[in-house]
Amino acid sequence: MNRTEVDRDIEETLGLVPHFFKDVPDYLIETEWKSFKALELSDETAIPNKYKELIGLAVSGATRCSYCAYFHREAARLWGATDEEINESALIAKNTMGWSTYLNTLQYDHDEFQREFDRIAAHVRETMKVPVGV
Repeated sequence: MNRTEVDRDIEETLGLVPHFFKDVPDYLIETEWKSFKALELSDETAIPNKYKELIGLAVSGATRCSYCAYFHREAARLWGATDEEINESALIAKNTMGWSTYLNTLQYDHDEFQREFDRIAAHVRETMKVPVGV
């Protein structure tokens, strides 16, 4: 597809061609649009759109990107996320970042951490009746 065809597809899909797509070089626009469209807008991916956007929102908070945080929060709402789910996504990101900072600062042994978690997972599966593979 040439630039005009890609821009037409973007406008048909989004209602306009955002500046961040207009600034993508012509030789990359088809690839970038196809990737964006497949990951952000397709409901034929392994992860449902609402959950992809909640993941994106959590990552946005961790990277402190206000553009991405706005995009993913509003996209999550577009795909049906509630304010409670959005809030929980932010709390999960906060919790993950906090533990990551703690474990990495103290340089816990990674192999020991994995062994301990594997024991925890086995215990939780057994006591909470979580099916294997879930």
